[in-house]
Amino acid sequence: MKILITGGAGFQGSHLAEFLLKIGHKISILNTYSERAIFNILAIRNRINLIWGSVTDKELVEKTVRGHETVIHMAARINVDESLKYPETVILNNVSGGVNVLEAVRKYNSRLIYSSSCEVYGDGHDLKEEELLDEFSELKPNSPYAASKAAVDRICYAYFRSFNLDVTIVRPFNIYGERQKSGRFGALIPILTAKALKGENLTVFGDGSATRDYTYVSDIVRAYNLVLENSFLKGKAINFASGQNIRVKDIAEFIAKKSGVEVIYGQSRPGEVMRFPADISFARSLGYSPQINIWEGINKYLEWVSVFK
Repeated sequence: MKILITGGAGFQGSHLAEFLLKIGHKISILNTYSERAIFNILAIRNRINLIWGSVTDKELVEKTVRGHETVIHMAARINVDESLKYPETVILNNVSGGVNVLEAVRKYNSRLIYSSSCEVYGDGHDLKEEELLDEFSELKPNSPYAASKAAVDRICYAYFRSFNLDVTIVRPFNIYGERQKSGRFGALIPILTAKALKGENLTVFGDGSATRDYTYVSDIVRAYNLVLENSFLKGKAINFASGQNIRVKDIAEFIAKKSGVEVIYGQSRPGEVMRFPADISFARSLGYSPQINIWEGINKYLEWVSVFK
């Protein structure tokens, strides 16, 4: 199958591209240029069709989508902190890019798999203790980033209802693993690891009691392939997660203990989500079964970082 992955040279997308190539698909990638993007796809660069550019370029998106049976739309500005600092930029980028992809897919009658986010659900603090976030839970985004993802999530559904577009919406929960970005606007586990390797104490916002369902990247890759192999998911949204909720403080303390540093606690961030209890029963009914638990996954990431630091 000829598959286009927007954002395919990013952290998540590069892992998916590698996997899909391995099982015999022909892969194209549309991605903005950066040294990091080049690093991410170094192992597959000569086996893919690579287009440098942005999904905000409507003409480029249309030309790139043409000839592909399936488009997996992952390209986005993805950091909550960045969206708090530059809300307009993040929202316009994500929404306009999403609409450009939808219009191109509609024109060429391709299938679309949209990479949404668990952040669309907002703060789960008002759920009862036994309640989980399933695909029918209300979308109550807490940050400009989350709002942009929720907007495209629902626009995808509107295109399914209005134009009978073959679109499936994937809502991953807190992906982590090798090649994930650290530093400015990076993700929690890479940021903590980078600081620990420098011998710096680890800062946790708030009291660290916020919980997350952290999902190792190889499990998410298998999830996307599962969606790809199931043709009856038109118009559906699907949660993919590990099914385990872990406190942020426990992750910080795990990394700190391995590195001989301390954990300190700072002021809570605006837009912080305290609880993300994922219901993955629908995903399990499709055959999804997460394989990597959080501590095994962090150890894998630490081993990778020790080589590439």
